Amino acid sequence: MKKILIIEDDRRIAQNIFRGLASENIEAEIAYDGITGKQLALDKKFDLVLLDVNLPGMNGHDVCQQVRIYKPSLPIIMLTAYGEIEDKLEGLGRGADDYIVKPFDFRELLARINAALRVSELINPETTDKILRIADLEMNLGTKQVSRGGNLIDLTAKEFALLEYFLLHRGRVVSKMDLAEHVWHLNFDPGTNVVEVYINYLRKKVDKDFSTKLIHTRPGMGYIMKEE
Repeated sequence: MKKILIIEDDRRIAQNIFRGLASENIEAEIAYDGITGKQLALDKKFDLVLLDVNLPGMNGHDVCQQVRIYKPSLPIIMLTAYGEIEDKLEGLGRGADDYIVKPFDFRELLARINAALRVSELINPETTDKILRIADLEMNLGTKQVSRGGNLIDLTAKEFALLEYFLLHRGRVVSKMDLAEHVWHLNFDPGTNVVEVYINYLRKKVDKDFSTKLIHTRPGMGYIMKEE
């Protein structure tokens, strides 16, 4: 079953699209602001994103541009009330694959979705776009294998999820709160040390025996994955 992310702050429109997709046997998830939508697009696997332009928190053009950095082949269709050519060029220039102007007939939206999915499947077979890398560390999201320097590393499911989050956000500082919420799906408890414990587990497996360390602590801020 295909899965689509709907990033739309108008709840009526979002719910109408959600119901329409469900009637076509397409799974969907909704985010009502740009920041949440961007995070979901990066953290989870979706086959396509429907992205409104005018969003609270972060506008759709910025969301599109940032998602494109880490998921260059994920199809993105922009939804907007603006039909001027300049607006369309802005969205397409930021990385959108298609553009549909509100109000629209759901049948047209569905046709555009199916067209974008067909192109995506032709350009990106299922075995591609599933490798995350930094330095000589490689994660295959399809086979769930991790290696460094060509040697396989055995990770638990939670260690794998933690490393995947680091790789998706490589080069950026992530806080303990971010990790607790997105890897453990918990409200952050300042009294718990579960994040530090698993960071230590992960460091022993992916950094300890290598001269180039990838997981770095930023005191008072969190952690960052980068070559240093």
